[in-house]
Amino acid sequence: MTDSALFQPIEWAGKTLQNRMVLAPMTRGRAGNENIPNKIMGDQYVQRADAGLIISEATSISPEGVGWVNAPGIYTDEMVEGWRSIINRVHNAGGKIVLQLWHTGRASHSDFHNGELPFSASAIKIEGDEIHTPKGKKPYEVPRAMTADDIQRTVEDFKKAAINAKAAGFDGIEVHAANGYLINQFLDSRSNQRDDAYGGSLENRYRFLSEVMDAVLSVWPAQDVGVRLSPNGVFNDMGADDYRETFTYVAQQLNKLKVGYLHVMDGLAFGFHERGEPMTLAEFRALFDGLIIGNCGYTKEEAEKRISDGDGDMIAFGRPWITNPDLPTRFKNDYPLTPFDDPSTWYGGDEEGYTDYETYEESSGKEAMSSLT
Repeated sequence: MTDSALFQPIEWAGKTLQNRMVLAPMTRGRAGNENIPNKIMGDQYVQRADAGLIISEATSISPEGVGWVNAPGIYTDEMVEGWRSIINRVHNAGGKIVLQLWHTGRASHSDFHNGELPFSASAIKIEGDEIHTPKGKKPYEVPRAMTADDIQRTVEDFKKAAINAKAAGFDGIEVHAANGYLINQFLDSRSNQRDDAYGGSLENRYRFLSEVMDAVLSVWPAQDVGVRLSPNGVFNDMGADDYRETFTYVAQQLNKLKVGYLHVMDGLAFGFHERGEPMTLAEFRALFDGLIIGNCGYTKEEAEKRISDGDGDMIAFGRPWITNPDLPTRFKNDYPLTPFDDPSTWYGGDEEGYTDYETYEESSGKEAMSSLT
């Protein structure tokens, strides 16, 4: 069905994207103990270079931002070089890729930081979950509340990461303000209990993100920058009663900055905080003039409807793309999908469960050969 809304090209930041399908950022834990992007990661992205846009897996902006075993970083020359080799391959394959800038905040552990506690907006721990650390699975800890110096240093870390992303050759950057990581911890009125200029009012809780945006926009044109939000998400103990007021305000402020896109996790497949009705793409369309990307649990049919209705411009797909490296081809031709029901090899390891999934053409070719023998 080649006339599907999903397969129409779209202009973004002076670039023509070949379709409306976005490879969602997914932390896959293949960067090794040194957190340096490598060949196997490049193999995985190149296999999926027929996406309209690739959003890289979340990438730590600093050693303090690390909170996931074997996830990549962007804070050393070796990391920049590793990403550059991947980006060159993606570009040679016809793809476009942006880097998602990540600081985990309290969603980390002292095992990642030589015994030093992670920090957050306030000294409030994540409840009801555990974290995989370099020393095994452990409960979350009560983080240290960030000082003014911590905040300023971290804003500078975002700026340096933006500089490094440009040096590596990315087509843009995405500021990760979702899923209960550091920026989201400042936005959420339950995790942010500060009584200074970064806490309390909407304006104050937005201040950290505002300063991060000023920093990265001093490096990149606004059109090349996106921001990810998760207004409905409960992951990492998020969700406050004033979520709709909060994210309405955040979207309005980002619209004033004229950033290139808003990446909204409107779907509920990652969990819903159930503090009211879910915020929809249509709500954000009324608040934001730039490109809108929907995300989280979309089927092909739901994605086509959101685009056709004008609520979103592109839709990101995650898990189906793990097991179907040729997802656009399968959607376009209504080919069956390889199911994604075994996550045991997804989040760490080697090629298994990462780059060893076959395209439809490869699997059907094998079936055809076996029928002849």
